[in-house]
Amino acid sequence: MKSISKIQYISQGGTPAEHLLNIKEVCKGGVDWVQLRLKKVSDELYAETAVLAKGICDAYQVKLIINDNVQVAQDIQADGVHLGKEDMHPEQARQILGSDKIIGGTANTLDDCIRLSQVGVDYIGLGPYRFTTTKENLSPVLGIEGYQSIVRDLVNREVNLPIIGIGGIQPEDVIHLHQTGVHGIAISGALTNTNNIDEVIENFRNTYSQV
Repeated sequence: MKSISKIQYISQGGTPAEHLLNIKEVCKGGVDWVQLRLKKVSDELYAETAVLAKGICDAYQVKLIINDNVQVAQDIQADGVHLGKEDMHPEQARQILGSDKIIGGTANTLDDCIRLSQVGVDYIGLGPYRFTTTKENLSPVLGIEGYQSIVRDLVNREVNLPIIGIGGIQPEDVIHLHQTGVHGIAISGALTNTNNIDEVIENFRNTYSQV
């Protein structure tokens, strides 16, 4: 099984340049996993931004995952790709990227998770935990009860993929989410919208090390 970080950053920004600035700041702050998530941009601009993001991540020895765009991930030799429900099928992405690359998939329900477990993904991004403005067409909010139910059912079915909680997660949520059995968390606004990135990352890390 590939190594999947317990604390992941999903990039935010009004422009690609802002995404890159935020990525550099969180890399400096100590994250070891970044997902570049650009929406409504051309493939050319996505690729140009991804090259720059990879340069930043490489400099800090941080893994770079590309959201949605398998071709960009292949072209820049990113560490992997994260696929939404409407994106390329994971098995097709695996044929393109090869066995060494990381492939993650988005889930909102138990059925989503079971389906993904059968098509070769390396981890599942399960959410949203709570309402978040970072994603359009938001799936139903799960809350703690949703995670508890889904993770318990996955254990009973012997599905052992790492589950990453996502969607509006704050430092104080980590202990409660970890108690549901999720492997880790993906965060965006909690880092992008703070002036104390180092402190927030350290708080996330310390909280996770205590659970």
